[in-house]
Amino acid sequence: MTTPRIDIVHPRELTPSDLDRWNELRHTTTPAANPFMSAEFTQAVGRVRRDAHVAVVRGKRQPVGYFPFQRGRWGHGRAIGLGVSDCQGAVLHPDEARLDPHQLMRACSLNAWEFNHLESGQNLFLPYATGRFASPVVDLAKGYEAYENHLRAHSRSLLKTTRAQERRLARHLGPLRFVHDERSPAVLRTLIAWKSAHYRRTGRRDPFTHPWVAQLVDLLAESGSPHCSGTLSVLYAGDRLVAAHFGLRSRTVLSCWFPSYDRTVATFSPGRILYLRMIEAAAASGIRLVDFGRGEAAYKNSFKTGDLMVHEGALRTSGPGAALHWLRHEPRRAAHRLVREHPALKGAAVRTLRAVGTIRNSA
Repeated sequence: MTTPRIDIVHPRELTPSDLDRWNELRHTTTPAANPFMSAEFTQAVGRVRRDAHVAVVRGKRQPVGYFPFQRGRWGHGRAIGLGVSDCQGAVLHPDEARLDPHQLMRACSLNAWEFNHLESGQNLFLPYATGRFASPVVDLAKGYEAYENHLRAHSRSLLKTTRAQERRLARHLGPLRFVHDERSPAVLRTLIAWKSAHYRRTGRRDPFTHPWVAQLVDLLAESGSPHCSGTLSVLYAGDRLVAAHFGLRSRTVLSCWFPSYDRTVATFSPGRILYLRMIEAAAASGIRLVDFGRGEAAYKNSFKTGDLMVHEGALRTSGPGAALHWLRHEPRRAAHRLVREHPALKGAAVRTLRAVGTIRNSA
């Protein structure tokens, strides 16, 4: 068996033929072309983070795989865009890329590689997963009408109550107007402000406190790539913006990312109204799968038709650097797992986070 050659490059060094080959491999190895796994997403991260790299796995004639990663201190690596990326892993040809994961780590000068949204099918890394989570999805392969029939059968009250809320909201503020692909920077800024306030209010980490995240969103909002482009969907009532969502799409997959709404009209459920219209518009534009992303939420359970599975964990080598990574991450991960698996602890944690958010906002 020939050992493949592995070259490490910065995402900006990927050639046009690399981009074509990367996306070709994704198309031939998985039916769901999640935009977070595209070459264009890695390139965008590379424009806002200096620690972004790509391992190019070369066969006899052409590249047979791409492994995007970030490399930090002490050789500690992370999935590209970790913290905001909802789908992670390597893009590898299953018949040609015969890799030893530890050989890959050595080539990348890593003693650990951490992931928290590893997609199923990533057999190179799945043995190192320590947690498995549902990522709710909406299957639109048979079109929107079939999806509505599914809702009537499985979420009987969702359509009825959402339509009623639409009528109530229109009476209160004026006719509703939905825009599937809004291009206004001001609307995007409003959405980010709403979302940041939500993170603070609930005591959760606000990713927008990191400048690179805001820069990444701005870059993707301007992207027109068919493999990864930002889509800002908004709902207006009269002339007033009441709900918005910024996500990433490929030709066939819409990945939900940052949704929020005007809290002063929360009683009208503007977020649910937005999602229903967004799913209908996505189906009309060729989307076959809407991925809500990992995490529990009542609205996800109401809208979903099924679940994909994602995984968290870390691939570590041996030595002091890998041991240090274990000490820094595994005790915290184990504590989080304990809380998730015990309802009483989970409820207490949620209440504590909300209390912390209230204290921060009143300080």
